[in-house]
Amino acid sequence: MPYEPSLIFSVLRDGWSYHKWVVGTSRIRAVDATWPQPGARLHYRLGRGPVSKDDETRSVRLVDGSELELEAVGRPLGTARVDFRIDQVRDGALVTMIEHPTKGPLADLHNPGFELLIYLRNLETLRRLEREVSRRTAKGRPKGR
Repeated sequence: MPYEPSLIFSVLRDGWSYHKWVVGTSRIRAVDATWPQPGARLHYRLGRGPVSKDDETRSVRLVDGSELELEAVGRPLGTARVDFRIDQVRDGALVTMIEHPTKGPLADLHNPGFELLIYLRNLETLRRLEREVSRRTAKGRPKGR
């Protein structure tokens, strides 16, 4: 992304913004005051209308400005580990997102079709993340809701 890593990480730090860029999340219900410190949680709604479910994501590891590891719960499908890494590169930042199921029925489902679905979902999530960073940059405010 053609942005400074600190600008990108400011979006990751803003728990109230996750519904704007995480595919499947329709709204944020609450954010622990210590987000994204390890142990802090985001409480959100997945889906829309009658096909919706309230769940949470917990911060597992934080290297402020460069790495954030999350445990996302999506009952009844289980949990997934989601790792974000932001590295400085010549023209901005390289954002890497790795997601893998850790618990539940999807944890043992490793096949090309399932891997492709995760890849496409995460690709769209990264596109939305870039749009959110761009929107904040255009408004001249790198942080906030």
